[in-house]
Amino acid sequence: MDNCIFCKIVRGEIPAQKVYEDEHFIAFLDINPRAPGHTLLIPKQHYQWFIELPDDLYIELFKETKKLALELKEKYAADYVQLGIVGKDVPHAHVHLIPRQLNDASVPAA
Repeated sequence: MDNCIFCKIVRGEIPAQKVYEDEHFIAFLDINPRAPGHTLLIPKQHYQWFIELPDDLYIELFKETKKLALELKEKYAADYVQLGIVGKDVPHAHVHLIPRQLNDASVPAA
């Protein structure tokens, strides 16, 4: 999609602090983080909503989500990693991964 900000990141037209990339996905730090290490994982191909992803792609998306969550948990000494799938802020399927401590104030994912 020409005007999608996440598609522009995938194409390298907008800079992003990438933390992971393979042939299907890219992960980068959120520009308005809810906590240190707040990361977004997106499919490189444009899908507006999570439910539009083909089955094989959403399975791979969550395999990568789990790997990234474990890495973020260790790197940020987090008690857990909060996941969020909302999609209304940017119309491109994505997962928020937010390292958290059990005593953090309750803050929505995004």
